[in-house]
Amino acid sequence: MVWYTYRIDRLLNTIIERNMAAYQAAAALETALVNQKGFVSYYFLDGDPDWLRQLGEYRQIFKQSLETAARLAENRNQKAAIQEIETEYNQYIVSKDQVIVCYKAGKRDLGAKFHQSVRKQFFIILELCKQYKQVHVRQIVTAREKSSIQAAKLRAIAWLVMLFEFILGGMLLFILVFRILRPLQKLAGEADREKAPEKSADEINALSRSVRELIENVDSAQDELEKSREHLLQAEKLALVGKLAAGMAHSIRNPFTSVKMRLFSLNRTLKLTATQKEDFDVISEEIRHVDTIVQHFLEFSRPPKLQIQKVSPSAVVDAALQLLKHRLKSYNVTVQVLRKKMLPEIQGDSEQLKEVLVNLVVNACEAMTGGGKITIHEEERFAEPLSRVAVIRVMDDGPGISELIRDKVLQPFFTTREEGTGLGLSIASRIIEEHGGWMDVISENGRGTTFVITLPVKEVDLEHRSDH
Repeated sequence: MVWYTYRIDRLLNTIIERNMAAYQAAAALETALVNQKGFVSYYFLDGDPDWLRQLGEYRQIFKQSLETAARLAENRNQKAAIQEIETEYNQYIVSKDQVIVCYKAGKRDLGAKFHQSVRKQFFIILELCKQYKQVHVRQIVTAREKSSIQAAKLRAIAWLVMLFEFILGGMLLFILVFRILRPLQKLAGEADREKAPEKSADEINALSRSVRELIENVDSAQDELEKSREHLLQAEKLALVGKLAAGMAHSIRNPFTSVKMRLFSLNRTLKLTATQKEDFDVISEEIRHVDTIVQHFLEFSRPPKLQIQKVSPSAVVDAALQLLKHRLKSYNVTVQVLRKKMLPEIQGDSEQLKEVLVNLVVNACEAMTGGGKITIHEEERFAEPLSRVAVIRVMDDGPGISELIRDKVLQPFFTTREEGTGLGLSIASRIIEEHGGWMDVISENGRGTTFVITLPVKEVDLEHRSDH
């Protein structure tokens, strides 16, 4: 369409600049010829030479118009027409000059006779000028018709373009709706299947949001898989320990029971020297240590069934500290209990929970080789996903645990002590998990260690307590 507008513009410029100029030159040629008529007759009537002077001026104007028309002639026919006009005009001038000579010489009758033939030449030239002007008129009409044709073509092209754009727009709309938006809606719906469906004006943003959520879900799923993998590894270790413990129970524990009984009898009957007494005590202690290891294997492989009853974790803390009162003095360790009120009762096994606390306190005492302080902080708060929970923090001011091994301390068989079995903390963690809670470790090198026990407080129990 732009190309056609430029073509029409060029066509109109051609009409205005060339055809109109040629038409004006042809019209001026005709006018200059008509203006020459009558001057010789006027001179014949009054003999005034001024009429001849004016005739000469119009002759000069005609020649100038003739030169202009010849310069604007575009084709051979136009040039031939100009040449014919010029030839006839030259003959006309020669004949008319003879008439003027006759009039100047007083030969009026002869001049009048020549004058009649000159008039015929004049009308011949005038007709040629009119024909030449009509040629340019026809060119202008032709140019106008071409312009109308080009305008019609432009309108036709415009309508075709509009029709094509309408069809193309329909196709693009179909593609956009059925090939892009609907699949995007389905994809967004599949990505948000777990959520309530929402109408969104911007499907791209909705899909982008869904993809981000999927990526987050993938990351969380990856974390869960890692945790599951760790649990599977622990389960394999548990299965291995179970098989090993079952064999050790028959092969080792029965002989050790007999050995302990014999040592007890010997201790009562023999009179030993100080050195022998020391050796005897070392042997007895080592046998007890081996028996403890065997006992841990048995507990880990076949944990006792929980004896569930209502118990306050605060009461368990007090019982564990009472049991360890003499051992704490031997380790030169003081204990401080931070408690605003007794923790609410939970459904749990008091003996198993007491074993957990004893294990944590003894580990803290063994970590603080030169003595120290243990702080037990109790609180009740809300935590997802268990809602109301009882939290017990066992904090010591020992050397702490390095970041490299912090995540391994609760795993079975991991220990940093030569005489340790690596089962104490893992047993404690499993007991807490069997109560529906969890145990976390917070520690830094040189800043002590904190074990955080979180136990659920069931709403049913709270309602039961309120009824009482």
